[in-house]
Amino acid sequence: MKKLTFKEKISYGFGDMGNGFMFDMGQLYLLKFFTDIAGIPAAVAGGIFLFTKLFDAIVDPLAGTFIDSRKGKPGAGKYRQIMLLASIILAIISVFVFLAPDFSLKGKIIYAYGSYMAWGVAYSFTNIPYGTLAATMTQDPQERTSLASFRQLGSTMALLISTVVVVPLVAKFNNPNLGWPVAIGIMALFGIGSFYVTFRNCRENIPVAKVETQKIDFKDIVKTIFTNRPLLVLILMTIFSISAFNLRSAMLLYFCQYNLGNKGLMAYVGFVAIGCSLLGVVAMPILSKRFGKKNTVIIGFAISIIADLLNFIIPLHLVTFIILQSIAYFGLSIPNGMTWALVSDAIDYGEWKTGEKRGAITYSVFNFSRKIAQSVAGFAAGIGLSLTGYIPKVAQTAGALFGIKGLLLLYPAFALGIAILVISTLYNLTDKKYLEIASDLRKRNS
Repeated sequence: MKKLTFKEKISYGFGDMGNGFMFDMGQLYLLKFFTDIAGIPAAVAGGIFLFTKLFDAIVDPLAGTFIDSRKGKPGAGKYRQIMLLASIILAIISVFVFLAPDFSLKGKIIYAYGSYMAWGVAYSFTNIPYGTLAATMTQDPQERTSLASFRQLGSTMALLISTVVVVPLVAKFNNPNLGWPVAIGIMALFGIGSFYVTFRNCRENIPVAKVETQKIDFKDIVKTIFTNRPLLVLILMTIFSISAFNLRSAMLLYFCQYNLGNKGLMAYVGFVAIGCSLLGVVAMPILSKRFGKKNTVIIGFAISIIADLLNFIIPLHLVTFIILQSIAYFGLSIPNGMTWALVSDAIDYGEWKTGEKRGAITYSVFNFSRKIAQSVAGFAAGIGLSLTGYIPKVAQTAGALFGIKGLLLLYPAFALGIAILVISTLYNLTDKKYLEIASDLRKRNS
């Protein structure tokens, strides 16, 4: 089995850093931008997240089908080339999403829908080939765990930098309508550079001839889903785990501004809490080697749940809030990173089960669950704010403050509890079984 160099592993992680520099902008700041800058009501903004992400979820399998049907060019590979070209388009659209044209409210809503849907399509064509790339680099289980660790490292670094830099950068402009697109544009340029590092240094070591290049129809997508139990379990688990993470990310700025009384604290809270999640990246391969992938995911979820519940119950204090928030981010970073190794295993399981390697379709179907989770998180945040009586740029009522705290802490704990039940009772692809599958695949492909 292919052993990867340190350069290949860290370069692969740069790709998810590139993802984060553009993706995290939507998860961290877009709801706040819609409600406070564009003047879109919170419930309507939640609806934008819901319907655009559902649209994205439909686009993902179609994008995966298109990518799997392409032939790779010599020296460039199939997935790397599409990833790099799409990342440039994604960077441009990212800036347009954070524009607030001087339209009527109806015009602003239409613009928000259109620009965010276009962003979702570009993101699909960037993220799907990037995610599929790992399955073509190596079939070694520990190497895949290592790739997942570096991917989580890249994602966490992008989230850390975005959390610390963007709000202070926007604050340097007197006009936030100018500050936001400039700040997002800077992050997007870093994103393109990060994807180029991955393109330049990673290789698709499984020959292109081994990857399906024929036309694929809707029946193939259905077959990919319903013959792959590990994939189905990961989809269900991810709907809850990613919605927990995304809703937490979206509410943190609201919590800092209103519950803690200073939105400038976002940079400090994010630096400490998200910075601590880097320890999860270090712990992930150690725990995986000791307990296996599945149990490592369960351990991470449990840590995050306990920290969030304690944070909700005890009286609010900045120091204890940051400590427990840091523990929660640390815990959640472990399963979030490990998921990528599990997806690569599911890709191989699908090939072993059906005799057909459809990495991009499998990854895009998994990405479908992430988009559903993102739509749930965005909608829940918008509706939740509306129900609590949130009004932008004024002192919030006690009910609104309690609602913001509940959205930040209680919803993630509840959702992650369901995620634990899903993976602990339904996931049956053990590390030992995967090794047998990988060995069988090597014999077939030889």
